[in-house]
Amino acid sequence: MRRIYDWVLHWADTPYGTWALFLLAFAESSFFPIPPDVLLIALCVARPERSFRYALVSAAGSILGGCLGYLIGWQFMTGVGNRIVAFYGLTGKVAYIETLYQTYDAWAVGIAGFTPIPYKVFTITAGMFKINFVVFVLASLVSRSARFFIVGGLIYLFGPRIQRFIDRYFDLLAVSFTVLLVAGFVLIKYLF
Repeated sequence: MRRIYDWVLHWADTPYGTWALFLLAFAESSFFPIPPDVLLIALCVARPERSFRYALVSAAGSILGGCLGYLIGWQFMTGVGNRIVAFYGLTGKVAYIETLYQTYDAWAVGIAGFTPIPYKVFTITAGMFKINFVVFVLASLVSRSARFFIVGGLIYLFGPRIQRFIDRYFDLLAVSFTVLLVAGFVLIKYLF
């Protein structure tokens, strides 16, 4: 895994870094194990003035890759989807993910898209369980964009010194933001 991680990072030092970021975000949303945040952070630190551009590239690649994951689950679950889910050791969790979809619908996709939960498993199972595709895309658009634009925005504002903070506390930051996001929607629901 470390060799793959180092290979991903090396793209930040090439003129193809932006394309590599797009392809990494695309692949990670449907099958690849390394999240695009690694390359996103490296590119943003190297060129903070392009942070929002890199965040947009990550979001676009991730959402399109999520659509591929949806297609895999919808049409190719038996041949391909089950192997991907098994690779991540989550075969036993598929029934639980179905319950999450039945209970929370778009929230399940949104939370998986923003947090360190393997998004690819949720994209594949969304297709498998035939979640409304428009709802799936909108939830992915919001959650993946929020994730990447927050990282890009922090580096744009604070420069390279924020990298260590993001690397160290990413999981905590993601969970905290998700809790605040859900609380905000609950508050809106009860106030209006």
